[in-house]
Amino acid sequence: MAISVFDLFKIGIGPSSSHTVGPMRAAYDFVQALREDGLLERVARIEVKLFGSLSATGKGHATDRAVIMGLMGERPDRIDPAIVAPCIEELLEASTLMLDGRLAIPFLWSRDMQWHDECLPYHPNAMTLVAHGHAETLWSNTYYSIGGGFVIDEAQAERGELDQDNTVLPYDFNSAAELMALCRMHDMRISELMLENEKAWRSEQEVRDGLWQIWQAMQACVQRGLEQEGILPGGLNVKRRAASLHRRLLATRDDQSLIASTFGAMDWVNVFALAVNEENAAGGRMVTAPTNGAAGIIPAVLHYYMKFQPGACERDVVDFLLAAAAVGILCKKNASISGAEVGCQGEVGSACAMAAAGLAEVMGGSVAQVENAAEIGLEHNLGLTCDPVGGLVQVPCIERNAIASVKAINAAQMSLRGDGEHFISLDKAIRTMRDTGRDMQDKYKETSRGGLAVNAIEC
Repeated sequence: MAISVFDLFKIGIGPSSSHTVGPMRAAYDFVQALREDGLLERVARIEVKLFGSLSATGKGHATDRAVIMGLMGERPDRIDPAIVAPCIEELLEASTLMLDGRLAIPFLWSRDMQWHDECLPYHPNAMTLVAHGHAETLWSNTYYSIGGGFVIDEAQAERGELDQDNTVLPYDFNSAAELMALCRMHDMRISELMLENEKAWRSEQEVRDGLWQIWQAMQACVQRGLEQEGILPGGLNVKRRAASLHRRLLATRDDQSLIASTFGAMDWVNVFALAVNEENAAGGRMVTAPTNGAAGIIPAVLHYYMKFQPGACERDVVDFLLAAAAVGILCKKNASISGAEVGCQGEVGSACAMAAAGLAEVMGGSVAQVENAAEIGLEHNLGLTCDPVGGLVQVPCIERNAIASVKAINAAQMSLRGDGEHFISLDKAIRTMRDTGRDMQDKYKETSRGGLAVNAIEC
């Protein structure tokens, strides 16, 4: 299975890659299948059935709205977030769905949007879409949103495929040990090897341009987050903090003490992460990195580097994201980046490891030091549960990204102060994440039925 850097870093919409981006993409694909089979004009009714984690936290993650927008012909990478609320309001008032954006069919929310507690066999994030004609069922398919916006359908799940891409890569790797061996054999840095693999899909210039576009989207998200104030939607009355913290940072006079400089650096990292995840919680334009729930970590660490490292340039952005993606690929192949599958260790833990690797790469770390940085970042997130209060990607998710961003920087720093030799390998940490996720009770895996999600509620 070949995974591109652009599979892990995708422009989308908040608040969740698995619960918003994936379902929207699945619904869009369902409409395209109807069109290709010549069935679209015959559709008289659509049923949406959400299962497992998509049902448990779907309302807080806007899964229902995302599916509707996908059925209306919208894609997560192209949709204007501002149109979602008015489109849903219009549908609810008229009980009419504009299928593919042009075909009006009845849609009764209480009847056609269905929530099921049961989990389907292949993944906790499951949804079934059914298209009915006037007297018969025209087409039905089940989709699994397997994390980071990746989607497979029923047939792919039965074959054991994971959003399959069979592109032959010049330097394919399935473990960190293989990745490091290839780098040493061919005298390459991790970012250089990743760039050669990416050229199996597109030219070097297209890779560089595409990653620069991803970085611009990350910057735009941070900037919006630094400007917006008020209360986040959803009912928890969580106040945005990034804008006010940013103003205080800009107004702070220089203090030469060690503790002040340390606090100041952490403040900048925190504000970058908070800005991204507050935008995500508000349903804004996002870059999955590798998921939406953990989308603030890589942008925060990269912003930190670009702001404070003298001579930082566009090439550094590309190298950072390529090295980070190598670690994300390993996490996805050998464990999971889905909170519904392995808990938040798969989202925040993977993102922390990716950011640590990216930073170590651009700071001149050896292949062994980059692997060590990723391992430290992941190891100290093992066992992290996914227990969003109210099913919203707000508490503890927003602060958790800020904490993990600082942790990623510390992981890179520790690795760069060493020689790359360490006790636990990245491969062992990833396997441990996989095994821990399997042992973790379902109530701690993005269902909001355990942990902070229930203890935060006053009885």
